Amino acid sequence: MRRRVGDVKHTPRCQSWEGNNLDTYADDPAAVIEKLDLRDVILVGHSTGGGEVTRYIGRHGTDRVAKAVLVGAIPPLMLKTDENPEGTPIDVFDDIRKGVETDRSQFYKDLSASFYGANREGSTVTQGTRDEFWLWSMTVGIKGAYDCVKAFSETDLTEDLKKIDVPTLIVHGDDDQIVPITAAGDKSSKLVEKAVYKVYPGAPHGLAMVPKFAETFNADLLEFASS
Repeated sequence: MRRRVGDVKHTPRCQSWEGNNLDTYADDPAAVIEKLDLRDVILVGHSTGGGEVTRYIGRHGTDRVAKAVLVGAIPPLMLKTDENPEGTPIDVFDDIRKGVETDRSQFYKDLSASFYGANREGSTVTQGTRDEFWLWSMTVGIKGAYDCVKAFSETDLTEDLKKIDVPTLIVHGDDDQIVPITAAGDKSSKLVEKAVYKVYPGAPHGLAMVPKFAETFNADLLEFASS
């Protein structure tokens, strides 16, 4: 099923059967940006969204982009390989697929703990935020959620990162249990020429919605956008 936004064809990504890959994810905002003739855009992406921003620039360049922000983002590559020993073993991603296939409701409830660091002593995330995460997750089509695992874990965005030639803020929590910092933020910050790298001590993956980390991030984002 397809919709139309103005004259731009747009596939509702949360329920799509096909196109659940980083190329298509990146082409969606490109279609909107070009249709609306937007310029000096600041692209902000979290997690897989950070991969989407990176692939967007890799495929469409920075002619319309002023700055980029990658938050807990998946680039350059999440999967552990011989060339990427800091990555996450494939078994972890297979377990995610199994969770989506079997009891996805309980899987998302459990996942919210590590996503927001609720399983850490002194966590400040609220139950409301965890419930909201579950609700969002349950709106996603199972096929899209399943395919997305391969997309975010196995897509190598190294060359896309090297094409980023605009000021870029990279933010990562050093207690990110979903996208470990050693294989992500640490590496991306060395591949992006104009990167400003900020590591948040003790911050989880969903740092932008956790009190104390959220306030710091919002301030950093505003400062970066305004500079």
